[in-house]
Amino acid sequence: MLRRPAASAMILMYRRDLVLAFRHWDQIAQPVVFFAMVTTLFPLALDPELGALRELAGGVLWVAALLAALLGLEFLFRSDHADGTLEQMLLSGQPLALLALAKGAAHWTACGLPLVLVSPLLAISLGVPAGALGTVVLSLALGTGILSALGAIGAALTLGLRRGSMLLSLLVLPLAMPALIFGARAIDMAVHGDVARGPLLLLAAMLVLALTLAPLAIAAALRISAE
Repeated sequence: MLRRPAASAMILMYRRDLVLAFRHWDQIAQPVVFFAMVTTLFPLALDPELGALRELAGGVLWVAALLAALLGLEFLFRSDHADGTLEQMLLSGQPLALLALAKGAAHWTACGLPLVLVSPLLAISLGVPAGALGTVVLSLALGTGILSALGAIGAALTLGLRRGSMLLSLLVLPLAMPALIFGARAIDMAVHGDVARGPLLLLAAMLVLALTLAPLAIAAALRISAE
């Protein structure tokens, strides 16, 4: 059970990051616009027949969501490192892992949740039947949470490095491949009328593991970057 000061610090950190994110609304809109552009360009480049698009819908949605989620990760800790907030976090006496968890949750709320909310509309444009939209939303909700956790580790490791965005992508993309495979498989099974319980449970297990271990790894990486 969290101590009251630690819980209050997490809530304050979560609110602070959300307020800062909405002040820079372009950082929120950019992943959503990219997600929509990629998914809507596929019918133009491939066969626009819905049956053919339906076969590719799972892969298209997940690849687009993965690339869109990478766009905002570079800024996750950069401003904190530049304005001294990171040093205050280290000196606050609060568990740094919990503060990192709160920052990751705020990042998912600002960047991952909008992708999840627009995914049903984009899935319909790719021919996904209405009965599979719930699986689309659930798989992307679990998947974007995993991506936020993995991306936060990469952002902490590359903090302060020149050309850190390129290195960040190289670090995160290989780690995100299992989530991509199971997420796309879940949508594909739902499109064909099968029960997608297996891939979704695997995604849920991966999210629990990420939420358990990622804050510790982020805290260690932030301490190294602050030295």
